[in-house]
Amino acid sequence: MSDLIHCITNPIAMNLSANVVLALDAKPIMAEHPDEVKEITKTASALLLNLGNISDTRMEAMKRALSVAMEKDIPVVIDAVGASCSELRRRFFFELNTFIDNCRKMSLEQDTEDLKLLIKGNYSEIKSLFDETYRGKGVDAQEDIDFSSVTEISMKLSEKLNAAILATGKRDVMSFAGKLLINDSGHPMMSLVTGTGCALGASCARFLAKEQSLSAVARACILYGIAGEKAYDKVLEKGRRVGTGSFQVAFLDELQFLYEDGQKDEEF
Repeated sequence: MSDLIHCITNPIAMNLSANVVLALDAKPIMAEHPDEVKEITKTASALLLNLGNISDTRMEAMKRALSVAMEKDIPVVIDAVGASCSELRRRFFFELNTFIDNCRKMSLEQDTEDLKLLIKGNYSEIKSLFDETYRGKGVDAQEDIDFSSVTEISMKLSEKLNAAILATGKRDVMSFAGKLLINDSGHPMMSLVTGTGCALGASCARFLAKEQSLSAVARACILYGIAGEKAYDKVLEKGRRVGTGSFQVAFLDELQFLYEDGQKDEEF
């Protein structure tokens, strides 16, 4: 039976996120009504909470779904979209984090080697969670953040929040329990398709449903990036200019093909 990935995400990214989960041989559900999310989360293999285009209804749904995920020991991905430009989102993120800390204190089992919480964001978003004085513009990462500072911030934030950190950019930085991994795969065209960054969070949730480790997060990022590289090349092979529409279609194809081939070779 396929893993069910419960995604409470913004409407801008819902369609692409759902298709990414399907391409990775899992089943997506995008339920966000506060009165049903507890029931649905109980049956899920992973939970994604995306703070993009936030609303009162979605915030309440996230809190209720998170309570079930913590109770049932379901891996959670929190994508801090826009945290660098919105005090509301930043405050809500730390509200969720405080709830997680309280749940952990009440739990008798606290295995720090078992990755149950992934905090995802671009360089600016991750920096804003570490440095409360930092502010960015919009949901895109600012270009003045150097890679070395991102690695340092990611390691420190991982220790502070007792969670895995994924800082996305030209080079993705992943850290957890003193470990640091880097992903260099990807293509600049990916940043031009709305929802691609958010859908990476869904990809991470899908991989964490199978294995709760930093290696699983790395595999999700690497596969995602390679799919972007291959998609660009495939459109070019047809003698066409690469537009965002043709790229997105090719990207979903390549993601599915890579995952299927990886399953055959037991790589993913």
